[in-house]
Amino acid sequence: MKASFIPNRNQRELRELVRYRRSIIEERARQHNRIQKVLEGANIKLSSVVSDIMGVSSKDMLHAIADGEDDPQTLANFARRSMKKKKEQLELALRGYVNPHQRMMLKTILLHIDFLTEQIEALDQEVAQRVSSDQEDIERLDSIPGIATRMAEQILAEIGTDVGNQFQSAARLCSWAALVPGHNESAGKRKSSKGKKGNKYLKSALTEAAYSVGASKNYLGAMYRRTAARKGKKRAGIVVAHAMLRIAYYLLTRKEMYVDLGEDFFDKQKQASIVRNSVRRLESLGYNVSISEVS
Repeated sequence: MKASFIPNRNQRELRELVRYRRSIIEERARQHNRIQKVLEGANIKLSSVVSDIMGVSSKDMLHAIADGEDDPQTLANFARRSMKKKKEQLELALRGYVNPHQRMMLKTILLHIDFLTEQIEALDQEVAQRVSSDQEDIERLDSIPGIATRMAEQILAEIGTDVGNQFQSAARLCSWAALVPGHNESAGKRKSSKGKKGNKYLKSALTEAAYSVGASKNYLGAMYRRTAARKGKKRAGIVVAHAMLRIAYYLLTRKEMYVDLGEDFFDKQKQASIVRNSVRRLESLGYNVSISEVS
């Protein structure tokens, strides 16, 4: 029997810190959503005007509402920079009826968000200190589209830095993270292909990163759109997350930076078939087609 991957003490401590930080970030996101629900209950449509309800201007408006300010014009004056151009829209969006209990809820939630932000910053500093010796690996992972510094730290915390010795291949790493389809076949009959159990923290983080590159103009973005068109967005997220983890394995084992293959990678692979199908389709519409390569 092959031994299971058991991280050392330093990595276990780093894991606990990173996982706890992620849980606090998720809790802060829930508080942001709760603020939105309170505003909707007061008939305030701030989110229809601003892109980030917890931006600098929006936060000043929320604090003013929590402190008892009702005048939409006064609240709109808290707008800064480019937000000043939307003052008229802000005045309309800020016309609502805020009850005392809603002001109390806003004030409490804002204090809670500030507290969570302080805790996240403290954890950021602690994690950064613990991975300071692995900064080159962090930069390698950060070079992958969709993976920022926090995500790179989480990947290292879950799989470790000596990934080549811990996992013999990228396929084994992806299987350990449950980013491979299940296989259940008996007597020649294929049954449910539900994915196996694995490292749920790494899987969820990479899937979230995969969704973030869906609209980007690079290799991973093209892979997401290509898969989503055939199999749906959920499966596309898993496919791209799988690709990200394979790329991470090779970058860490080969000590290289990520080099993007380009948005047109899949088109170049099937260039001949694309040309043939395009010509055939145009001819079926009644056109005479002649093609030649551009010199």
